[in-house]
Amino acid sequence: MKISKLQATGNDFILVDTLTGPGEGDWGELARAMCDRHFGIGADGLILVQDSTIADLKMRIFNSDGSEAEVSGNGLRCFARYAIEKGLIGKISSQAEPRCNRGNRSLTIETLPGVRKVKAYMSGNKINRVEVNMGLPQFQPEHIPVKGKVDIIPILDYPLVINGKELTLALLSMGNPHAVSFLSRPIADFPLAELGPKVERHPMFPQRTNFEVARVLSRVKIEARVWERGVGETLACGSGACAIAVAAQLLDYVEPQVDIILKGGTLTISWDRVGEVLLTGPVEEVFTGEWLEGKS
Repeated sequence: MKISKLQATGNDFILVDTLTGPGEGDWGELARAMCDRHFGIGADGLILVQDSTIADLKMRIFNSDGSEAEVSGNGLRCFARYAIEKGLIGKISSQAEPRCNRGNRSLTIETLPGVRKVKAYMSGNKINRVEVNMGLPQFQPEHIPVKGKVDIIPILDYPLVINGKELTLALLSMGNPHAVSFLSRPIADFPLAELGPKVERHPMFPQRTNFEVARVLSRVKIEARVWERGVGETLACGSGACAIAVAAQLLDYVEPQVDIILKGGTLTISWDRVGEVLLTGPVEEVFTGEWLEGKS
């Protein structure tokens, strides 16, 4: 099985082209095997490139624990670079000719929450930066989803006690669930490895949640760390950065465009409080290779 590995601000993914490669498989099991950083390739997730009837291509994404995720902002950026540079847009079979060539810089991608529009920016003959339209943020409890009684929407100051520590959470969906906690002290001091899994699997989140801790540095900069559902702490999270920026705007902490500084690099988020959220950041191909048959 031919594979490529790409990373976007340190969020790394293995990509498999099912248009010309394997069309069926136990993708959850394969994700666990491939993403293992000691016995496999090592990655935060496995991304499948599939045909779509409503967009240029379809993306499915599996976390390193084998669970399927709805969407990933950084995954979409990796997907876009891979698809455009490989000339895969519109390629339905190994005999079919792609209707678009490598010079194309935009495409639409089907995901579980809906179609996402992506624009790629070139440096020479390579894509080095990708902008993703992440869609509208969702604030209704049933759309996040969140269990329990909620009196005020959007949910910007939900109290949650974990291990005797009280957190104040902003809850929203960017196509996947997020819980954001703004801190007044440096985020490096926060015990994310201890509290992250407990927030992720708290009973109030029926589909689990992604958990972000953030500190506002200025009206245009926020530092953040992310505990990703099904993965653990990652160097970056695109949808998490969007969730942080949206919550910060609603709390009047930042301007309509803000840089989210993560361990793996900086993502730029734009939102006008009305329309769709835009995510922009770098993306790189790490290597290509083959996964040996029977390895999983």
